[in-house]
Amino acid sequence: MMDEGVGLSIGSAAGRMTGWISRSGGCALIAGVLCMSGLFVGRPAHAVVRILPDMTVVQRTATLTDPAAIRADPTVRGVVAAFDQAEQALQRQDLPALMEFYAPAYNYHGLRVESVHRIWSEVFEHYRDLSSTHLFSTMKVVGEGKDLRVEVTCTGGLYGTEVGTKKRVTLDSWFQEVHFLVKDQGGGWRFLGNKGDAPTVAPFSSSPHHPMF
Repeated sequence: MMDEGVGLSIGSAAGRMTGWISRSGGCALIAGVLCMSGLFVGRPAHAVVRILPDMTVVQRTATLTDPAAIRADPTVRGVVAAFDQAEQALQRQDLPALMEFYAPAYNYHGLRVESVHRIWSEVFEHYRDLSSTHLFSTMKVVGEGKDLRVEVTCTGGLYGTEVGTKKRVTLDSWFQEVHFLVKDQGGGWRFLGNKGDAPTVAPFSSSPHHPMF
């Protein structure tokens, strides 16, 4: 797991470093490695959901920059709790529980909840000991009432152990990805999609992007 003192310098560029390929015997994921000031040393065996020290939270009427105020903010706490619950489901490989993280209206360039369910089924078939890392650098609260949502800028990765080789691998990584989340009727936060362009390569047997993060 990453050392508690490790930080991240946020630049202006953003992009995903990932792709999917198919091969005989199933699907495999190919991912780039984050090369940002030694952010990761090896691959974490457990989840890291972290608010970075220089994180900002832009609300409708105020902007939070104080770390203590950000950690105490109900919206921040709710979003972090949603990611924590999804991570627990991921580690248990509990597909029904994991799918609860997704809003019914989830849509990423035409990829919807049904496709995400299939993607995770494939991941669970070919990998064990799954875990993820999420470093939040910015959160923006937009809209109100039924149109309320948050936009979270996140850098991180998805990791697992291959069933066949027993090797620990990086399945996916992302840099300053903007996640959209909305509230459900129970008050919890659910994943609605990501900002940005869809990948240009999408093999038949697999999805073109990491389905959760």
